[in-house]
Amino acid sequence: MFIKNKKRISLLRYWTSRYLVTLCIGLVVIAIISALWIRHTTLENRLDMTKLMAEEIANRFVDISEGRPNREVSGLLTNRGRFMNIESDPSIYIVDTIGTILSSNRPTDRMFRQFPREILSNEKNVQKLTFEEDGRNFYVVKAPIDTQNFSLGWVVIIELEENLTRVNQEYRQLAIMIISLALLGWAAIYYLSRRLANPIKDVARAAKQVQAGDYNIDLPDDMKELEVYELVQSFKEMSNRLQKLESLRTELLAGVTHELKTPVTSISGLLQALNDNVVTGEDAKEFLKLSLNETSKMKIMVEDLLAFNSFAANAIPVTMETHEIKKLLLDFIHQWEIVQEDESIVMTVTPLKESRIVHVDPMRLQQILSNLLNNAKHAIEGTGKIDVILAENSNQVIIDITDTGSGIPLEEQDLIFERFFRGEGKKYKVRGLGLGLPFSKMIAQSIGGDLVLTESTAAGTTFRITLPK
Repeated sequence: MFIKNKKRISLLRYWTSRYLVTLCIGLVVIAIISALWIRHTTLENRLDMTKLMAEEIANRFVDISEGRPNREVSGLLTNRGRFMNIESDPSIYIVDTIGTILSSNRPTDRMFRQFPREILSNEKNVQKLTFEEDGRNFYVVKAPIDTQNFSLGWVVIIELEENLTRVNQEYRQLAIMIISLALLGWAAIYYLSRRLANPIKDVARAAKQVQAGDYNIDLPDDMKELEVYELVQSFKEMSNRLQKLESLRTELLAGVTHELKTPVTSISGLLQALNDNVVTGEDAKEFLKLSLNETSKMKIMVEDLLAFNSFAANAIPVTMETHEIKKLLLDFIHQWEIVQEDESIVMTVTPLKESRIVHVDPMRLQQILSNLLNNAKHAIEGTGKIDVILAENSNQVIIDITDTGSGIPLEEQDLIFERFFRGEGKKYKVRGLGLGLPFSKMIAQSIGGDLVLTESTAAGTTFRITLPK
């Protein structure tokens, strides 16, 4: 099936480009909202200042009309832009009650020779209007000139909306801030993405190295990010495990070849001697017996391989039955002890004080126990002891098998349940394919329990079988 190759981009480029786009969009939205907010607040503030200036001019006009100490009105008329903190020049008019312009900073202004009565009669002191000629908006701010409950007229200030909302300096500061945030954000995500991408690139490079069959990888382990550290460490452990499994595979091929070749060679030699009449009589019978023994050993190894493969493919059914675990365990151990010829090993059993019922396949459980007891026997050199202890917790029955053998080396303990693994201590002492413990663990799991190594030291080894109640 043809699959079209998609264009791939680096993690650093992918994250930084998308983050930069997202950041820019977000900052543009923030800039627009901020600019609108600045414009609105600036307009409100300057309208308030315009109202204060109109009221101040009205108060000074009243003081002059009532003969109070003179306060010049012209100062506010000439410094109006500075008073309102704007660069424009608003129009200021002093009109009487009927709208006649009495004074203005625009003596030649052609727009208003007579103020419209509707502007002066409107109850609002701040009005927004529009020029009919060009459609521009402007604001009219008025303040009454009242003295002793008598109205003298109005102070009217007119300014374009665009002048009241002009804040070039604030917009420049906002632009500088937005651009600085964009650059700072991009630099931060670039640094963080690069810090995250580099270990992943190293792992990808190491994966290609492992794929090529080279397991001598070199990955740094000084990263502070927990997830990245766990990724690198997991890959290192996986690589080491693959290296060990590759070594096991090589040893397996040599081991299986040796284990099968040895009986075949023995059988071939013995039968050739019989065929050539090298031995006769009782010796011939002895040779024939040895040939049958070697055939039986080879048959057992082939059956182990077939049984293991069948269990691995879930092809062997498990028959679950209800049994009292104490009685079942004692029967198994009694059967195992009968066929043992070595009396140098002492067997002890510590049962439960109370009766406990388990749901188990008795034949499969016996296979597990027989394998563990045989391994314990092989681990003991000379005299020794095997303890079988039955215990329980809230939902499980526990069977511990402890021997006083030499123990399993620490570097081999993680591999004992690997298929075809044989430790250095057993490789040349006990013939086999290294399927006993993996097979037993598979059986234990198939009946709802498990098999684990709980402890192994120079003083002995303990395996634990757990079964559901």
